[in-house]
Amino acid sequence: MGCTSEDLMEFYESLYAHYGPQHWWPGETDFEVMVGAVLTQNTNWQNVEKAIANLKAADLLSPQALHAQTEKHLGAYLRPAGYFNIKAKRLKNLICWLMEGFDGSLEELRDYSVGRLREELLSINGVGRETADSIILYALHKPTFVVDTYTYRVLVRHRCIDVESDYEQIKEFFEDRLPEDVELYNEFHALIVQVGKNHCKPRAHCVNCPLQEYEHDRETESNR
Repeated sequence: MGCTSEDLMEFYESLYAHYGPQHWWPGETDFEVMVGAVLTQNTNWQNVEKAIANLKAADLLSPQALHAQTEKHLGAYLRPAGYFNIKAKRLKNLICWLMEGFDGSLEELRDYSVGRLREELLSINGVGRETADSIILYALHKPTFVVDTYTYRVLVRHRCIDVESDYEQIKEFFEDRLPEDVELYNEFHALIVQVGKNHCKPRAHCVNCPLQEYEHDRETESNR
């Protein structure tokens, strides 16, 4: 059980050769990426795009404009993303933190270390580890590896980690074996999502999978 740095880079190169660059995270601005990281919880990206389009149409896609909205008013715009009342509250919590602590400036956030940013973001009600790391990597362009269900499933099936591995262990697994590189972390995670959606589903579809040639357990199932 376990994969070396060389193994991971081979996975990356195979995925990249198959899928090409993913251009993650979609968004016209870093702030839009930050908002998207909150809205994408428990929904697909198409629904997030509709909610973001609503915010843009109402000229609300700025820290100052969102800060001025009530949760109820904001929720109406977020309805396409599902769980809109919960997401309105979570987004307001993030925006209040950004406005009150940093005057709405993402540039000020970039002066913080990854460790400090994670600590700050995880203190916000409704911001979990995947969301925090997505904001740090994709909106603030700082090196932290994002872990999700696809990441876990691909690594378990390819005998890189134990079934019991948790988020922090998987994050550390990648960061210990890869160069500390924002672009690499960005592209690798996006490629893992692609292979997870197309092949490494709860029930594996290994035909034409770019990782098929590597040793794996097709039938390995998990709770994730």
